[in-house]
Amino acid sequence: MTAHASFPTPDGASDPVRRDVLTRAAALGVLAATASACTDDARSRPAAAGPPAFRFRGPRQAGVTTPQQTSALVTAYDLAPEVQGADGVRALKEVFGRWTRALAETLDGELPSPSPVRGKGIAEEISEGAPIEGAGKARLTATVAIGPRLPRLLCVAAPGALRELPPFPDDRLDPAFGGGDLLLQLCADDPRVTTATASALTRLAGSTLRPRWRQTGSLAPTPAGQTPRNHLGFKDGTANPTPKECERWVWSDDATYLVVRRIHIDVAGFARLGTRRQEEIIGRHKASGAPLGQRHEHDDVDIFAKTPQGRYVIPPRSHVRAASPRLDSGARMLRRGYGYDAGPEDRGLLFLAFMRDPALFARVQHRMTATDDLSRFIEHRGSAVAYVLPGALPGEDLGARLLA
Repeated sequence: MTAHASFPTPDGASDPVRRDVLTRAAALGVLAATASACTDDARSRPAAAGPPAFRFRGPRQAGVTTPQQTSALVTAYDLAPEVQGADGVRALKEVFGRWTRALAETLDGELPSPSPVRGKGIAEEISEGAPIEGAGKARLTATVAIGPRLPRLLCVAAPGALRELPPFPDDRLDPAFGGGDLLLQLCADDPRVTTATASALTRLAGSTLRPRWRQTGSLAPTPAGQTPRNHLGFKDGTANPTPKECERWVWSDDATYLVVRRIHIDVAGFARLGTRRQEEIIGRHKASGAPLGQRHEHDDVDIFAKTPQGRYVIPPRSHVRAASPRLDSGARMLRRGYGYDAGPEDRGLLFLAFMRDPALFARVQHRMTATDDLSRFIEHRGSAVAYVLPGALPGEDLGARLLA
């Protein structure tokens, strides 16, 4: 993660395509019908780059169960000290109003509003009327979430499960590269689009929000319909939940929770192991992604299966066993991980996971620390948790219910 006071302004532009505003019911129908990050037959597979573009307005924010794009940029902000309490509520309403209108104009083709809080659209923010190139074509999504401290600063009711994550034994966290009163996740198939959008939205926030840190990530080039591989050479993201499971374990009243972890990986150390030992640590075959003892990537991971000699097929200290939903009464999180590369000495995973309650992540992480042999090769260096706001319906701004 990188601390930044401002962001460079990249080149770019393309006029957004005008779209009709969806009603809540129609939007939910589109969400159900559109290929999703929660799918039955391709659960972890990013869609091929290109259309369809994702709408901004709707009951739920995009960037959670929408198909995964190839690039991500997460930016954390802190609320300025001088705008807290009732003043902070008013100031943040203005920021959310500007962001809502700018994103709705750019992604939905919405006509500019005469609202006094409307700032310039993202297009104008970038270059005096020159729009971002390919915002729709790059399938840009913007996902806004609030951190645990923000409700206290604003003196508003906090979502029930929004609290700081507990400390974990193997964490090596730098406070300067974690936390945040507000998180902005931008995803697209072109990193120039995410960078340009972050620059525009940061300017629209004015003096109300102060950038705290940011982290980029990307997926390895992957054929359409296949699961990307991580820096260890294994397929990553195979066991994501189905749409039905997402309704049960990810969404709650059109909101969810996001856990962000910047995980350094000892790529060289893991690479020195033989393939068989690597597979024992992960619990999957490296070539196919299938669970050990199985043939296909999406075969069931039966962590209790044993050989005729009484040995577990999936090793007791494997990664897939420690992460298994069977150890959490079936509870699941939706992962949208991206690799990061800060040079030969620092490569790893930008871990993004969505769930109904961050307590699930805490349970899994404690279990991994104690029983996962992969822990020898990873180090958590950055961390944040946040509540992903419900989407902005037609005629309302992001955060309308939180700041009412």
